[in-house]
Amino acid sequence: QVQLVESGGGLVQAGDSLRVSCTASGRTFSSYAMGWFRQAPGKEREFVAAINRSGGSTYYADSVKGRFTISRDNAKNTVYLQMNSLKPEDTAVYYCAGRSGVSYSSDPNSYKYWGQGTQVTVSS
Repeated sequence: QVQLVESGGGLVQAGDSLRVSCTASGRTFSSYAMGWFRQAPGKEREFVAAINRSGGSTYYADSVKGRFTISRDNAKNTVYLQMNSLKPEDTAVYYCAGRSGVSYSSDPNSYKYWGQGTQVTVSS
């Protein structure tokens, strides 16, 4: 069983940067590919970014490519999402998720473990 806890959300202005983190319990964090998803009010949860077990491969949604960076520190059981040049349309609750296996996925249904989410609000 893996428990995920996000942190680092907040209120920022358009153009600002913010880093959210997700820390996992347990000793098997490096066994999981990790992803970040977000959900805005009235919208479905959408894929943001994902990273494989080693951190050597990443994948991004087109809407955040070039602005967001996903990374992980397996020694700290933590995955990060660095968000630059934030836009009001990035406002959402951001969730981290974990799935067994080497590779990542953009399909939220393939992730078994989820955090509780952290709110990111970008004002114009």
